Amino acid sequence: MKTDYDRIAKAIHYIRNHVGKQPSLDDIAAHVHLSPHHFQRLFSRWAGVSPKRFLQVLTLEKAKRLLTEHDMSVFDASDAVGLSSGSRLYDHFVHIEAVTPSEYRQAGLGLTIYYGIHSTPFGDAFIAVTARGICKLLFMDEQTKSELLNHVKQAWPHADFLEDQQKTAMIIESIFHQEPSATRPLSLLVRGTNFQINVWQALLNIQPGQLTSYSHIAKAIGKPGAARAVGSAVGANPVAFVIPCHRVLRQSGNLGGYRWGLTRKQAILAWEAAKND
Repeated sequence: MKTDYDRIAKAIHYIRNHVGKQPSLDDIAAHVHLSPHHFQRLFSRWAGVSPKRFLQVLTLEKAKRLLTEHDMSVFDASDAVGLSSGSRLYDHFVHIEAVTPSEYRQAGLGLTIYYGIHSTPFGDAFIAVTARGICKLLFMDEQTKSELLNHVKQAWPHADFLEDQQKTAMIIESIFHQEPSATRPLSLLVRGTNFQINVWQALLNIQPGQLTSYSHIAKAIGKPGAARAVGSAVGANPVAFVIPCHRVLRQSGNLGGYRWGLTRKQAILAWEAAKND
């Protein structure tokens, strides 16, 4: 059974491939086999704006302008790239915590990880959480629950795993459906090198509706020549959407890569831009 996001993703893919022709509402609706009226209602319910407005924020020029306008100013007001920073972060007031070397060696010994699968505005997602925070959030696509669970178990082989849809549903709700609040901060417990942690921390300083580039992040963490390594760290992001690796584009304004698909990346970017325009 197709979800709303499946239909929206198909529409976005069509728009992205025909953006130069500025397709009409009738064109897009026909592509997803819906009436124009039904598609308009579906799209507006999902995105919060009309398909026409959404099309405007999909353009390459919009991305280029955002990159040019924000440049390094995205990071100017924050020094939250250090591991010990307690600075208030944008978006969901996220606090990121890296596992210690001892915890890394123990590989989850004594740790209980709760997991579940939930619908989000961008398709089904698998989430795994501990008492100390979210350790994994992955969009599913064609992967099964057992495949994604095995992926988490490879990182935490000695942990205990329990499926708990109720516990994880509350966290998914706070990520995708609630306004950020300092009284409901999100905590992350992640495994990574110092370099990766610094990159992920820097990503948390990019507000919804803003964009940056790999080279800007490299400069922000004091490694101006490490844009390629930044790209690898961005691609290794263990907590989709919360650590907003989708807000990183190539310097040209092109989307670049995205672990969970370029259509989903563009859907998230346009969804955020439409809500913050």
